[in-house]
Amino acid sequence: MTVTVKQAETEEEIADVFSVRRTVFINEQNVPETIEIDEKEDQSLHFIAYKDQRPAGAGRLRLEDKKAKAERVCVLTSLRNTGIGAIIMNEMENKAVECGASVMVLNAQLQALSFYSGLGYEAVSDIFYDAGIEHKTMEKQLIS
Repeated sequence: MTVTVKQAETEEEIADVFSVRRTVFINEQNVPETIEIDEKEDQSLHFIAYKDQRPAGAGRLRLEDKKAKAERVCVLTSLRNTGIGAIIMNEMENKAVECGASVMVLNAQLQALSFYSGLGYEAVSDIFYDAGIEHKTMEKQLIS
């Protein structure tokens, strides 16, 4: 299995990002498109994962001062638990450090808490609902 993760820059790469997100969040999890695609897209860095040159996962990174926020991290159902999500997070963390961030924050669905814990994130909030799905805010100190 050949997996590559990169910052999406071309129109095709950006289209692949939104295709994966649509499949996972809108089609699979029934998140309304008006919530999934929001006003923060243009302020974000987008990441795309390819497995054997086919779109496999995606993520979005926003930077605010010394904080980075990982958002919309997803992997297609058939490719979950293969390490692709961890590779996406690693690339986004590296970019965050490169941009001067010292902490990464994210809102994790409860089903993904153990995934993020395994990457060194700690829950820092109580359960809350986003798009009708239970989440917790998590943070990780980045080496910078």
